[in-house]
Amino acid sequence: MKSGIDAYADAWEFVTARHAGQTYGGRGQGEKVPYINHLASVAAEVAWGIAGAAGWDLDLAVQCALLHDVMEDTHTTVDEVSERFGPAVAAGVLALTKNMALPTGEEKMRDTLARIRQQPKEVWAVKLADRISNLYHPPFYWTSEKKRQYTVEAQVILDALGAANSKLAERLAAKIATYPVD
Repeated sequence: MKSGIDAYADAWEFVTARHAGQTYGGRGQGEKVPYINHLASVAAEVAWGIAGAAGWDLDLAVQCALLHDVMEDTHTTVDEVSERFGPAVAAGVLALTKNMALPTGEEKMRDTLARIRQQPKEVWAVKLADRISNLYHPPFYWTSEKKRQYTVEAQVILDALGAANSKLAERLAAKIATYPVD
């Protein structure tokens, strides 16, 4: 398996191909943001959160950050991720992937958080960073109720995983507190 910048470049190449053409709604009506922007934001948040901290596996964290949605949002399998990036990365990405067979969003969240909590702290950090990135600003079409619901869900994530990394926990708490819900 590759390590360091070579591993990150390989993961970036993989996700840019797998998520090609995917977009999400931006701040204004009609604005479409390439989905890979979100993946890069999550990786940047993770790298910032664990920079200089002892006892962290930066390679695992950054690769999981870049790949965190590849099984959920593309036809990529856990075996493909494992073959290319190794079993630890594949296990982390699988834990971060919602179980779409569960009937409600609440059940999906509970299940995902339970699986993440069985993984190394690097995977916890990815989920914190993912929600931080998702709270940069709401899509223009979200209602006030959807925004409020999203911050409540963010608090659930913070409560479940915040112990993994104080910098990311503090950043997520600040995002929740300042997220525009009206």
